[in-house]
Amino acid sequence: MLIKVEVQGIDKVMAHLDKIGGAKLKEATADALNDTAFMLRREMQAEMGRVFDRPTPYILRSVQVKKATALTMRAEVGPEYMGGKGVDPAKVLAAEVAGGRRRDKRSEVALRRVGILPPGYVTTIPEKPLPGSDDGRGNLRGPFITQLLSYFAAFGEQGYRANMTQKRKDKLANVGRTANGYKTINGVQYFVSPVGMRGVSDMKNRARHLAPGIWARSGTHGSNVRPVLMFVRLPTYAVKLSMEKIVATGQAQAHFERRLRYRIRVAAGV
Repeated sequence: MLIKVEVQGIDKVMAHLDKIGGAKLKEATADALNDTAFMLRREMQAEMGRVFDRPTPYILRSVQVKKATALTMRAEVGPEYMGGKGVDPAKVLAAEVAGGRRRDKRSEVALRRVGILPPGYVTTIPEKPLPGSDDGRGNLRGPFITQLLSYFAAFGEQGYRANMTQKRKDKLANVGRTANGYKTINGVQYFVSPVGMRGVSDMKNRARHLAPGIWARSGTHGSNVRPVLMFVRLPTYAVKLSMEKIVATGQAQAHFERRLRYRIRVAAGV
């Protein structure tokens, strides 16, 4: 997934090299490589904006430059993991670059582990997300994902204390009664509509007619039902992000040659 920028095809500037010493030439070459790498970084971010649907700032910022030095004479451009609790962007983008199937998200691994998300399925948010659940860029907010995993006891042994107790679920639901004595959910309850059960009668949940996924209910008798997280078959991705296209669009070789000539002139005081 990296773009490597190396010294190639500099015959046109060889006539200028006797004006500067070997050390300055190496520094000028490394500077030209880095100029080209930062140009390709901008091209990669622009291409992400064109081919992806609302890429997150985190993914865009993850495109980093590993700068060339006078010793390495090679710069690299590509997504890098920036630490913390964020996902590794290289893993997120792998299927977009190479094609094929994407890796599971950590939340999918957790839901799969407790038997909620079946094999061969991944999660996606609905076209109209549950209010307060999404970040406006096609993803669920981190705190909301944590609440869902906690609700369905999807944290493993090390994080079992984060799993929601029935008392906490009851508080989240805030069940009451109307003036007419009808049961009402003033907060929210989450439930799962399993894969393969759509259309099957279920008097307990009365929700098997719903598409597979996690749903929320509220209101009188829980009649206000909204989708939260849908289960869909694992897609196969076509290549969207082409490194070759980015290099070609940026005319990397020509850009490097121009910057090298400039850097040599600067070093030579021309």
